[in-house]
This record gives sequence, C-alpha cells and structure tokens, in this order.
Amino acid sequence: MSGGLLVAGTTSDAGKSVVTAGICRWLHRRGVKVAPFKAQNMSNNSVVVVGAGGRGGEIGRAQAMQAAACGIAPDIRFNPVLLKPGSDLSSQVVLLGEAIDTVSAGNYRTMRPRLAEVAHAALAELRGEYDAVICEGAGSPTEINLRDGDFVNMGLARQAGLPAVVVGDIDRGGVFAALFGTVALLSREDQALVNGFIINKFRGDPGLLRPGLDMITTATGRPVHGVLPFDLDVWLDAEDSLAYGRMLGRPGPPRGTEWLRVAVVRLPRISNATDAEALATEPGVQVRLTIEPAEIADADLVVLPGSKATVSDLAWLRETGLADAVRAHAASGKPLVGICGGFQMLSETIHDEVESRRGSVPGLGLLPVEITFRQRKTLARSRGAAWGEVPVSGYEIHHGYVSTGMPEPLLRYTDGTPEGAVVGPVCGTHWHGAFESDEFRRRFLTEAARKAGRHGFVVAPDTRFAEVRERALDALGDLVEEHLDTDALWRLIEDGPSTGLPFVPPGAPGA
Repeated sequence: MSGGLLVAGTTSDAGKSVVTAGICRWLHRRGVKVAPFKAQNMSNNSVVVVGAGGRGGEIGRAQAMQAAACGIAPDIRFNPVLLKPGSDLSSQVVLLGEAIDTVSAGNYRTMRPRLAEVAHAALAELRGEYDAVICEGAGSPTEINLRDGDFVNMGLARQAGLPAVVVGDIDRGGVFAALFGTVALLSREDQALVNGFIINKFRGDPGLLRPGLDMITTATGRPVHGVLPFDLDVWLDAEDSLAYGRMLGRPGPPRGTEWLRVAVVRLPRISNATDAEALATEPGVQVRLTIEPAEIADADLVVLPGSKATVSDLAWLRETGLADAVRAHAASGKPLVGICGGFQMLSETIHDEVESRRGSVPGLGLLPVEITFRQRKTLARSRGAAWGEVPVSGYEIHHGYVSTGMPEPLLRYTDGTPEGAVVGPVCGTHWHGAFESDEFRRRFLTEAARKAGRHGFVVAPDTRFAEVRERALDALGDLVEEHLDTDALWRLIEDGPSTGLPFVPPGAPGA
C-alpha cells in the first residue's frame, strides 16, 4: 500500500485545494508517482474527463487541477462522489462521473453508505497504483453533526489509516482558535490522526507569529508544519465561487491604449465560474464578478456563466433588475456571451421538466432558439472551430439542448455540426472551457473590443493559458518547498501517523 496524507481544513475555502495541489506538485518534482483524491466534493465547478471505456464523466474542477499538478491525466476516481447543489435543499449526486440521483439532506443519509463504499474502493485502487495519494478533506473535520457516517474527513483517515494535517486561513482572523477548536472537538481516536497544522495566506513577517505558533504547539502537542504567505498569483481553478473576490486575477497593463472591462454575473447557483479565468489572464482585460446592474451598464463585455439551476437563476436575474441591465447592454450593441446555462437564459423559451420542473418559461429573448431539457445529461469533451478556421476545444455538461431554431452558430464541431448561436452582439454556447483555446480567445476578445467601441484595445499575441496554469502550479510547489517542513510532511506520507500524540479535551461531544 502506498503512502498518503489527508489535508483537512478549519473551514471551507481555508486553502485545502491549493495546499493539496502544492504538495502534489512538490512530490511530482521529486519524482514521486502521486495522485490527488477527494472522496466527496460539493461544487458546481466540474470538468469532464475520460472515464471507463472512453465515456465522459464529471469530477470537481479542483481535482483536475490537482491532477495537472501531479503531471497526470484526470481520472474519475480522483473525485468519486460529486454533489452539485441545485438549491439550498437538494443536490445532484454524481457517482464515478455519472449523475445518478437528486437528493435532499434527509435521503442523502440513506445513500451515504453506498457512496462511502465506492469512495473507499476508489482510494484503495489508487493507493495500489501510486506511490502516494494526497487526499483533500471537505469543509471542516469538526462538523460534529456530520461525523456519523463521514467518509471525507476523519472517517476517511480512520478507514485508510491516514495522517492528517489541518489548514487554517489566517487572512480571515481567529486562526489559532480555529486550529485548537478543530482538534479539541474531535474524538480521541480522530485526534490520534491529526499530526500538525499549516497556516495559510499570511501577510507580513512570519516572525511576528512565533509566539502563537509556540503556544498552539504547546496547547495541542502538535507542530505547525509551516506558514504559507498570501500569494496573489495563485487564483486559477478555484474550488467554488466563494474563493473568488470581486476581481479575477491580476491583469497586466494593456498592450494598446485601452482596457477591456468584462462583467461576469455572479449567479446564485453559478457553475464553472472558471470559464472566465482564461479571460482574466489576458493583459488589459479586467474581469469582475458582479450582482450590480450599474456594473453591467459600465462593462464592455458581459458574460452570463453556467448555472446548476438555470430557470431559478433566470428568475433571480429578473427579480434583481439584472435581466433589464443585460438586455439594455445588448440593445446598445455591446457584446454579450452566455455559456451553458447562461446561453440557455438568452433563448426565447426554456422547456424544463427535468431540473426545475417548471415547464415552459420565457427566456431573455436575445437569441432565436428554444431550449428543452432532457433527462440524460450530455457529458463530452468537444473539439471544433470558430469563424471557419480558428481551432477551439472545450467540454459539455448540460441537460438542456437547442430544440428549435437554427441561427448562425458560434462554433462548429469537427464534423461540421453547428453549436451555439450568434445574433449581432449576442452569442452563446454550451461549451465550457472554450476560452482556454488561445487563438479562439484572442479572436473573441478582438471582436468583443470592436463591438464595444474599444478600438484602443489590443489583444496580446503571446498569452498561453496552459503556460499560465503551469506557472501557477509551479508557484504552489515553490511555496510548499520554501515555507513548509517538507521533511516532516514526507515522514507522515511515508510512515503514517505519529504515535503518542496527546489528547486535547474536551473531545467530541458525547464521545
């Protein structure tokens, strides 16, 4: 059996995903055959990977990013269970890449043993194939109301005999209380597997933390394995939209005389917000996530991103006044693009008896198509061209399809089949990830700037999205090598949990 480690966190978005990726990149550069794993992910940011028999399957986008950090192709076993929230009360369950059911919190409990069995089997397979498997937890391991039946955090660590490190985000404040409380509310058996801490997103002189580091070590009997500095260059492939601020990335200065301002509508059930990240890698392109109609009015290009609840999010657009702002933007002749669920919202009518079950509802009426939802989800890696000769690739995750209307397509598949639609300044596609195709992104932005009247904007000819992502992954590996006690981490990965760790009272309630 190979070595392994569980990277847990004090909260959601504490930095588990990026720390896991950084450890994976560090190990990969050492020549270790390493794989990532997250037993269960709750996220609407997913990606299609090739599964068994060449069939497409969904996993969390963060696990695909971590696979890239390992230098390997993504595998559906890296994220065997994916929950995609469609509302506050229900989530779609994706098991080994395939959607199998929609569950509420109540009936999820009856399904959990089956999901746990699949997750444990997937991890066992990976540990038989790789030298090390770096596992990412979910939320916090001290969700005491969820510990019974847990197979993502300490339940996974107990079953697989994994040592755990706990990541805390100091940028939020209260990190030492969060680290102490995380250990102190675990059972004696779970505490025995928690072997130390990592502090994330520190700004300033680490020497100022020394009294706190010494005190948390004394109070828990567990070391702090390092303090990672806040790094603005590490922002690609976020786990979910909570990780984003209002501005994406750090855009370089424009190559021409003008900026291109992009407004991405932050839908309540936004999915694959990562589609806009490729735009944010371009010099002179300012990408802002917004829920403000005024910012839509001020933008040059508006993006309606994907949604896990298309009809509900469309209703929210209308309630907030954003729908009127989007229509006014298009009426002014400025460019507007919808991606997947955002594309569906631009249609004349949406027929949905699958996701929302609300039947036929009017769309925004900006593209002459009708959308019909079908039960079986389309999952595919797609390739084709735009403007006749510009290569583009992406992936598809959607229940809705164009059932009526044949406007000018935005793209064509390699066999010539049309995809998406273009009418004047408005366009849409079901393809996620298209902007990661460098030549397509440059042509799209050039056309968008022309339609927006930004004649001083000049697209950069040398931005390579894949290279930007690789640099970000290398930056994560550098952070781990420079700021963490990698010798201690390697001992944990290779040898397993330390023995003789003290119990920190009071322990889990009722334990």
